[in-house]
Amino acid sequence: MSQGNTRVALVMPVYNRCAITLQCLRSLERVDSTGLEIKIFIVDDGSTDGTSDAIRADFPDVQLIAGDGTLHYAAGTNRGVEAAMEWGADFVVTMNDDAVYHDQFLQRLIKTANDNPRSIVGGLLLLWDEPHKVFQVAPKWKTFQGGWIFPEDLTAFNVGKEPFEVECIVGNCVMFPIEALRECGLMDEVKFPHGWGDAQWLARFRREGWRLLVDPTVYVWCEPNTYPAPLHKAGFGKLISILFSDRKHPQNLQRQWIARTESAPSKTKAVFSFGAYLAEIFVKSVQYGVKRLVPRSNAS
Repeated sequence: MSQGNTRVALVMPVYNRCAITLQCLRSLERVDSTGLEIKIFIVDDGSTDGTSDAIRADFPDVQLIAGDGTLHYAAGTNRGVEAAMEWGADFVVTMNDDAVYHDQFLQRLIKTANDNPRSIVGGLLLLWDEPHKVFQVAPKWKTFQGGWIFPEDLTAFNVGKEPFEVECIVGNCVMFPIEALRECGLMDEVKFPHGWGDAQWLARFRREGWRLLVDPTVYVWCEPNTYPAPLHKAGFGKLISILFSDRKHPQNLQRQWIARTESAPSKTKAVFSFGAYLAEIFVKSVQYGVKRLVPRSNAS
């Protein structure tokens, strides 16, 4: 490394999607590394599909960290960030492997971070099957709509070209200055082992005075999310299990409650948003039940 290079660590937790992970790493091979020393830290949480062996064979410079299947998203990310900090990173980028990254994404993240002191910078997330369409970017808190709401009308063409401040950033591609991590710590892997830890994590930085920015020229093309079946279509027994006992399900009430209390602008808004969430479940369940009871008219 020549003196003066900026050390950037890329951190990704992975599990059992070898082809997707390798596709991501191939996109990172094209990244402009001018003036940078880049090191990739992959936390493989016990994959059984040969992910680690394939990475060793094709990308020997990647630092692999082994998990035993119990780390999940939050702890997997944390182990990677810890290794990056020990390496001496100036910036740490938390990333998802189900994505393809623009070759200038790092240069643009660093420039925006350097131009905006005390900032955390996220990329512009685009769907790889609809590459103009923005998703999971710039959520706004809407108490009586149940909490965080993502805009659905953003595209790569109407979002603008200058970095803009947001209320929250999801963790698919986020750059943290090392000073921010030392000040605010890691993700809460106890309360949020399976998901949403990134939203609560970024809320912590914001409370401590770090600006949350999105750079709309940092293009990241992501695999579309897969969502569980709507709660109102679940049978009664399944509904009760999801709401009260299945902590891995994203719509579990305990998870929903903790998510709101940890990331809402205030505890009062968290309580009211949780009430709105419960009301939505009730109304949709009643409407779906009534719809099923009403006999369909025979086609003529």
